[in-house]
Amino acid sequence: MTTAVAAPFRFFSLQVVRTRRLGPSLVRVTFGGPDLAAFHSDGRDQSLSLFLPHPGQPEPVVPVELGDGWWQAWRELPDDVRAVMRSYTLRALRRDPDEIDIDFVLHGVGPGAAAPAGPASRWAARAAAGDRVLLLGPAIADNRAIRFRPPEDTDLVVIWGDATALPAVSAILESLPAGLPARVWLEVHDAGDIQDLETAADAEITWLVHDGPSSTDRAEVPHCPKGVGGAPIPMALGALRAAQLPPAGRPYAWIAGESSCVKALRRHLVGERGFDRRRVTFVGYWRRGLTEEELRASE
Repeated sequence: MTTAVAAPFRFFSLQVVRTRRLGPSLVRVTFGGPDLAAFHSDGRDQSLSLFLPHPGQPEPVVPVELGDGWWQAWRELPDDVRAVMRSYTLRALRRDPDEIDIDFVLHGVGPGAAAPAGPASRWAARAAAGDRVLLLGPAIADNRAIRFRPPEDTDLVVIWGDATALPAVSAILESLPAGLPARVWLEVHDAGDIQDLETAADAEITWLVHDGPSSTDRAEVPHCPKGVGGAPIPMALGALRAAQLPPAGRPYAWIAGESSCVKALRRHLVGERGFDRRRVTFVGYWRRGLTEEELRASE
């Protein structure tokens, strides 16, 4: 099989080494394999594409030749045969042995779930050592799939993310220099998903739980209102509007998660807070009501 794709990205054949539940809605899957010797990343919010098998398949089905035309060849495979592709963020890269961690949000898994689980959530909930996957990731450490790039003169970092952005936020916080002021809002589905995050920055982290607020400072957070068309907007919008940010002349913001929430927060930061739009990085990891296939097709 030809594994090269346009540099600096390539395909990596991996297998599950172990799994660990991080909370009611989160599971960490550790992958390994000889291919990881060629995997390089500076981390932070490194984006990856993961290819998973359908139930009953021993490995993900992809085109035999993974050259420049792999995308169209993959699309032409039957829906119930071709590998499930989902986008994730690298949580950690380790050497000796070579391993990577990817954290999965388990949408719709377990009793009482509001909606049926998607194929990636089902796979992650059942993943076991030896399960095989294919990963499209970086062969060069500093690559275009890293979006968190604060200018050198940044004197305040503002971050918001939902549960899908938690791995990226965790890695971003670990990368911040000592003493840099940072204000962070994170939304999760369950209080059990709250994690201890490490950082040398002067970071104030507020956790927003969908059934009620929980934060490092126990701040009261307004109930999540409805946006245009009745769609919910992030609880963090009310919290940000009420927050007194530290004085800063050159702030930088990174916001990622559900697309409509990201847009609402960007409008607030640029239109109400006066942030320079060139210093706001915003990433829609998913869109309410659309599968990843539908989202890619719409784009």
